[in-house]
Amino acid sequence: MLLTVLSVILDQEGVSALINGLHASALYIGVLLMAPFIEKPLYQYGYKRMMLIGASIVIVSLFLFPAWMNIWFWLILRMTIGMGIEMLHISSQTWITSMTMGKNRGTILAIYGLSFGLGFTIGPMMVRLVTIWQQLPFLLSGGLIILVWIAVLFLANERPEHEASTFMNTSFGHSFGRFISAWKIAWVSFLCPFAYGFMEAALSGVFPAYGLRLGYNVETLAIILPCFAFGSIIFQIPIGMLSDRVDRRKILATLVGLGTIAFFMLTFFEHHLTALMVLLTLAGVFVGTLFSLGISYMGDLLPNALLPAGNVICSILFSIGSMVGPFLGGIFIKYLPEISFFYIFVLMLFVLTIALMLFRPKVSKETTA
Repeated sequence: MLLTVLSVILDQEGVSALINGLHASALYIGVLLMAPFIEKPLYQYGYKRMMLIGASIVIVSLFLFPAWMNIWFWLILRMTIGMGIEMLHISSQTWITSMTMGKNRGTILAIYGLSFGLGFTIGPMMVRLVTIWQQLPFLLSGGLIILVWIAVLFLANERPEHEASTFMNTSFGHSFGRFISAWKIAWVSFLCPFAYGFMEAALSGVFPAYGLRLGYNVETLAIILPCFAFGSIIFQIPIGMLSDRVDRRKILATLVGLGTIAFFMLTFFEHHLTALMVLLTLAGVFVGTLFSLGISYMGDLLPNALLPAGNVICSILFSIGSMVGPFLGGIFIKYLPEISFFYIFVLMLFVLTIALMLFRPKVSKETTA
């Protein structure tokens, strides 16, 4: 909601596209600033309290947007919301991955991924409320998060568990050491949130401009854009359930490989509306679950004591992907106008497919439990 609504409002106020895009990155900067420091308070205060603190930061910031329409003030609020969102995401993701077993982790995290996808799908629709009253999207979103805040109050607080004395120290230096340990064990699973963030942001932020170059009008693009999100939503839970029954790495490698083929086919059919919509939907089916499946696979690989660090890495790479995707996509269509925009996804997914096929976990978490 925030990305779309603020983009429209700032554009209406005459802010340039460049400044508008840089302004949008403040949200992810807030996420990245908070990420390295969130592990210690998570151990100290527990999941519930961190979720309440994060939600409170987001609520207050949203209600402050209508108070003063100033681009620098809004920049600070965006960054602050990024910090609050990071607290919410890390707390919820770590709680879910630590409480679920391998036999149902894919299904549970698929529900989480479905909620994530629905937020990305429904949030931008609030832009229509700007025409009714400019402050309405901020107040409505803040009100919805208040309901979430109240619901969290009824949960029992839990904390990440410590499995060994080497993980007990939660200083920054030791946290960095845990990040390195988590990366060595589960690096390939962390590439999945990065790829999802890259694709989602590039398709949302760059494809509209590319679609106009292909000759599609704005009304047609409004129909094309939701295809990828729709494909990722409809099969999110079935694929998560399947990954609980079949080797999750093989499922990931197969889906990413099929996604590579779907995007490669798009390079030939991008001028044909029906084929474009069908192939984008199929691409969403194949790779739209990368976020939830990547976190599920990370949960399979890491010991519980490293799950907070692992979820922090997932969040960081998702945010980096969301920032890099539109940037590289914009460079691609500017300097390589004769080459299909979809090749950028083909290349990235092909590399990820090879990585998944070659990766072999050193020790299975489930067998050591």
